[in-house]
Amino acid sequence: MSSTPTKTQDEAATVDLLALESQVCFGLAVAARGVIGAYRPILEPLGLTHPQYLVMLALWQSSPRTVRDLGEALQLEPATLSPLLKRLEGIGYVSRARNAQDERALDVSLTDAGRALREQALEIPPQIIDRLGMSLDELAELRTTLSRVIAAVGAA
Repeated sequence: MSSTPTKTQDEAATVDLLALESQVCFGLAVAARGVIGAYRPILEPLGLTHPQYLVMLALWQSSPRTVRDLGEALQLEPATLSPLLKRLEGIGYVSRARNAQDERALDVSLTDAGRALREQALEIPPQIIDRLGMSLDELAELRTTLSRVIAAVGAA
């Protein structure tokens, strides 16, 4: 039986695996910077940075949440999350208070202003979809692929 090279082997022979444009990390880094940059002018009128927007998205899904729960949902360390929460509290979108059942836990809740901001934020996804020039199906496929990447590197 002869051993015929697979398409992957053929491609590996003709593609420089160390070329910058061949690197998954490079593509992801450039895409992430670009997408986050696309959010910047849309979020500025709301007084939010992209990381603050992510916190608000998590709180719009469920509020109150403990800092620990938020950190897990956003995959952020407490040292990164804490300043974000302080700034959001400072602009009046969230409040922080000790958990009634566990004094060690800190609950983060939306304020009335934070809840009201959700209505304005409903305009963000359509603007991003328009800027990216991708269909909803393409974006769903991309999210699925990225979820697989996140799961793979999270398991490593």
